[in-house]
Amino acid sequence: MSAPTSRALKRSDPPGTSAPILQLSASASRAAWLAAYEAVRGETERRAAPLSAEDQVVQSMPDASPIKWHRAHVTWFFEQFLLVPYSANYRVFDERFPFLFNSYYVSAGPRHERPRRGLITRPDVERVTAYRQHVDAAVRALITAADDELFATVHPILEIGLHHEQQHQELMLTDILHAFAQNPVLPTYDSGWRWPVTAGKVSAFAELAEGVHTIGYGGDGFSYDNEGPAHRVLVGPVRIARQLVTNGEWMHFMADGGYETPTLWLSDGWATVQTEGWKAPGYWREVDGARFRLTFAGLEPVDPDLPVCHISYYEADAFARWAGKHLPSEAEWEVAARSGMLDDAFGQVWQWTRSAYLPYPGYGAAPGALGEYNGKFMVNQMVLRGSSLATPEGHARNSYRNFFVPQARWQFTGLRLVDHPDKAALMAAPVQKARPAEMEGGASFDFAADVMAGLQARPKRIPSKYFYDMAGSRLFEEITQLPEYYPTRVERGILAENAEAIAKLLPAGRALVEFGNGSSAKTRIVLRAARELSTYVPVDIAAEFLQEQAEALRLEFPSLNVLPVAADFTRAFDLPASVRTMPRVGFFPGSTIGNFEPLDAAGFLHHAGQSLGTDAVMVVGVDLVKNEAVLHAAYNDAAGVTARFNLNLLARINRELDGNFDLDSFEHRASFDRRHSRIEMHLVSRAAQRVSIDGYSFDFAEGETIHTENSYKYTVDAFRALAREAGWRPISVWTDSDGWFSIHVLANEADAANQPGSWRP
Repeated sequence: MSAPTSRALKRSDPPGTSAPILQLSASASRAAWLAAYEAVRGETERRAAPLSAEDQVVQSMPDASPIKWHRAHVTWFFEQFLLVPYSANYRVFDERFPFLFNSYYVSAGPRHERPRRGLITRPDVERVTAYRQHVDAAVRALITAADDELFATVHPILEIGLHHEQQHQELMLTDILHAFAQNPVLPTYDSGWRWPVTAGKVSAFAELAEGVHTIGYGGDGFSYDNEGPAHRVLVGPVRIARQLVTNGEWMHFMADGGYETPTLWLSDGWATVQTEGWKAPGYWREVDGARFRLTFAGLEPVDPDLPVCHISYYEADAFARWAGKHLPSEAEWEVAARSGMLDDAFGQVWQWTRSAYLPYPGYGAAPGALGEYNGKFMVNQMVLRGSSLATPEGHARNSYRNFFVPQARWQFTGLRLVDHPDKAALMAAPVQKARPAEMEGGASFDFAADVMAGLQARPKRIPSKYFYDMAGSRLFEEITQLPEYYPTRVERGILAENAEAIAKLLPAGRALVEFGNGSSAKTRIVLRAARELSTYVPVDIAAEFLQEQAEALRLEFPSLNVLPVAADFTRAFDLPASVRTMPRVGFFPGSTIGNFEPLDAAGFLHHAGQSLGTDAVMVVGVDLVKNEAVLHAAYNDAAGVTARFNLNLLARINRELDGNFDLDSFEHRASFDRRHSRIEMHLVSRAAQRVSIDGYSFDFAEGETIHTENSYKYTVDAFRALAREAGWRPISVWTDSDGWFSIHVLANEADAANQPGSWRP
């Protein structure tokens, strides 16, 4: 059987060539209703056209259905609910078909068992085609001839029938792809098919402030009953990823033992992994050491930049836990989508949420058989939002609630992540209580909320950015002078050796923006060489220490305009007004990039690129993989300064959050985790104990830890790959003679593409 491929699948087709948006009303012209009907029914046939009669009868698993069955079932729907009750003189095509092609409508009569649909070899494909033609003719006649009163009654049934068929159009594609995946020859559906164009590599998170929002469908057009009633919900604060998780990120999860680490998985999920032998997403294959996946175009190499696909809820949840994040709730997803915060919300992959599929407040199923459409499935399933590359045009909206059992992964399903503090911790955080002045600008609430959330997490953790109050900043400067602590010493040597090359990036009229300046000791090396530089913007969370260093720089460099910004540079912040129109160069020394999780590191670099502008360059210090003995000594110095630095975090909690940590009851521990290629710093409880913070209690078992810092160690190639993912083009890299440390020069991708020579040192 030869016919053109479904237009809904081909990226090269212009918009609007498949089914139109179906938001018609009873007052719409009969011609409009006929056009909508013809478009939807025609799309089903276009999707079936590339398939042989043998393809159309196969059922590869109980959850899938043969293509022939889909074509007949959606036809039965019109016959059963529209023609039989409302079309006078309609003749049922075949009295046996309701039993064969009813799905789950108990009120409509008995039906064939779902797992045995593949055994329905007769009626054959030609007979099903004749069935469709018979019903099409009757529906056309009903649309044309019905008087206004009758049409007002039947048009809602016609409408839901069209949307119902669009749902099955997507199932046709997912079911045939699953069937092809079981075939050793891996058939091709469409050799010219390509994955739809994505929004690109954007690892940033969008901030969704706390607020009460309306979710659910509240318009006058069509929606399924499970999308309503529209109602108000409390959402946020939450940071939601603009981008979908990619194949490349998923491969990091796999390489890190994601499928072999039971602590990442829900109990049922881990049992499923063991039973099914999952080691990768659905349809992935390994051929001669390379990864491929089955697509509509056949077996293709896994593209690391495309969204990961064919994953179950269990896998999505495990990945989120591995990444230190969460899946969004369906309310968070919908509010963010309505606000335009999400890239590729539609047309790529359905996105798992952490929300169970349950009725909205005030929901009631419609009477009769059509009331079975959604309501009776509201148990033991999880909600997905968005739409996929297989979803017909016009069949997606912000309020649409898809749902599947958590182990399902033959659909085009992927994920995006969110990051937010625990709600209970937010409620517990002492937001009304005044805090010391050094925490000005709202940082008090962030510190309290993050501490409360982190100590309720398992395992306990506190973000490393909170090391740097005044006392912590001074202790860290002391660390940089220690003989064991090589990063500062080695990086200063690289900077001094290449200072003139860096200075060429800083001609007159440009501003240098440093993320986390600390004592500005390394910055001074650059400032002394960059004699034409007029403006320097240090950004740091420790406001008092920042002002102190800014005053010192003004004295040392009287012609330099020093404009300090007290802010958490890992979040959005405002640059001084005078700098916003200047070309900018970013400076991020000290291997602070290693304190981020890799996903967050890419997100930070992307955010920095947006702040710095399209003509920006960034200079980044990156610690490299090296002998473990060197690393151990650097983070466990003989003088115990690093231990005091780590313990100062508890002292800060005592000072600012009314804590009662006994510092002698905790000890510093730092060790190298080979699997993750990172140094981990922890505070270890010496005994079972209970600690109070602002009246809230937290229990510690003996040996239990608070994870306070990671310091990832990269290879040069690994960091360059990370920078590319974040939208930067690597230009140059300098290292010391031992290969212990590196300094990278990166150009914003847009600038690098347009002016490759203008920023080369």
